[in-house]
Amino acid sequence: MSVKWGIISTARINRLFLAGARQAADVEILAVASRERKSAEEYAREQGIERAYGDYDALLADPDVEAVYIPLPNSMHIDWSLRALEAGKHVLCEKPLSRRVADVERAFDAAASHGRVLMEAFMYRHNPQTRRLVELVDSGAIGRLSLIRATFSFATANPEDVRLSRALDGGALMDVGCYCVSGARLLAGEPERVSAEQVVGGDGVDVVLAGELRFPGDVIASFDCGLALAPRDELEVVGDEGSLFLDDPWHCGTPVIELRRDGEVERIALEPIDSYRLEAENFSAAVRGRAQPLLGREDALGQARAIEALYAAADLGRTATVG
Repeated sequence: MSVKWGIISTARINRLFLAGARQAADVEILAVASRERKSAEEYAREQGIERAYGDYDALLADPDVEAVYIPLPNSMHIDWSLRALEAGKHVLCEKPLSRRVADVERAFDAAASHGRVLMEAFMYRHNPQTRRLVELVDSGAIGRLSLIRATFSFATANPEDVRLSRALDGGALMDVGCYCVSGARLLAGEPERVSAEQVVGGDGVDVVLAGELRFPGDVIASFDCGLALAPRDELEVVGDEGSLFLDDPWHCGTPVIELRRDGEVERIALEPIDSYRLEAENFSAAVRGRAQPLLGREDALGQARAIEALYAAADLGRTATVG
């Protein structure tokens, strides 16, 4: 039986989630909520969603809604995740769940106490390209892992963009750099210390941030991210015998991994598949008890610890210890 979902807000990212969810098995988008009923009703008609609510609490009060997708601005993630969990809903919350470790702990404590599934929505983690990358590293295809290099950036000049708002927990690290951090952690574990430098813009957020993470086993990851840079998204993983290069590591629209070794390049192409579809399917299966959520408490806490430490390092202009 399909899991019945509600969406809290009519955010632009919904179009990507809805496109994937409509392809997914055991997923039914039942309801949507906006801060204004007229807006919710118009959105519901456009998207073919059965029920529309003029405030978020009304959607949470719908007994037929089993799970909610939360694509709200970053500063609202924890509050509405907690409200949804307390209302008895399972929660898929857009990344990053929070930049504060204590908030993530509170949210997962609430999920456990209410017997509900909570997952941070890093859609790329569900894609076969990501799984294949991990398999290649673990199998020794590039020898001993030594270095990770990641980038993710674009430029926004809209002063109304929520990503430029300090009050809404905007910033380059929160919006796109968190992918770079997640990818490095996936491959190397949890960092021991970090350093970072930032350029501040908007109304006080990092519009460019470059960071370095030091992992156990002498693995170093360097990354840069930006809201004021040309569009870029790359991931390179380097060992002592070769390297792996992904030109589309986060969107996974054109999934190809280049294995560079012994002076040759092997292109490992994978069949494209919608990451949001796979994310929705995994979450619905977890709600029904047929699978474990791919991303759970420990991964979300590790992500928050790294982000919190990177911001501390960037703000203080020095290296910060993680944890």
